[in-house]
Amino acid sequence: MKTGRLLSLNTALARPVSINGRRVKTAIAKQPVDGERGVFTLGIEGDEQADLSVHGGVGKAVYAYPSEHYAFWQTVRAQAKVALWDEPLAFGSIGENLTLEGVTEIDLWIGDVLQFPGCELAVSEPRIPCFKLNAALGFAHAARLMTQSGWCGAYLAVRSPGTIAAGQPFTLRPGPREVGIVELFRARSGRATVA
Repeated sequence: MKTGRLLSLNTALARPVSINGRRVKTAIAKQPVDGERGVFTLGIEGDEQADLSVHGGVGKAVYAYPSEHYAFWQTVRAQAKVALWDEPLAFGSIGENLTLEGVTEIDLWIGDVLQFPGCELAVSEPRIPCFKLNAALGFAHAARLMTQSGWCGAYLAVRSPGTIAAGQPFTLRPGPREVGIVELFRARSGRATVA
């Protein structure tokens, strides 16, 4: 079994913002939080999802993203001239609740379980990026780069409610291993190849 660590626990409340002259409600601007938080069937204590047609609900209660991809996003933001080359990108910037270390999309299959000390979360589906990611990262092609790279992260369903905190270890327990996150992302995004 594979193991990893929760580097950052991130939450945000939904708020109205203007993106390309359009007024939308979003909670993509996640911020790291300290201490233990409750994990419930529909998400993490203190977190919201603004557009329940594409986020949230039982199957997409929590969003996890690998920390291993953060160097890439920091570099492309500098290339797009929206950040300095040495300016760190804060965890939560991709809109994730859980910034994970030790697993990437290639390791995740639908039905796998991330077992934390105080809760269990089941891998349910990949994230398909939208225009809000472009706004969150500050440049127009972020969603396209996520689609091209296949570095989409994964939505998680709450299998066993409880608590969670940054710094905690987790174990990846394999599920049926029939459909992988990368494979499903490729099919849903129409990508012939994903890195």
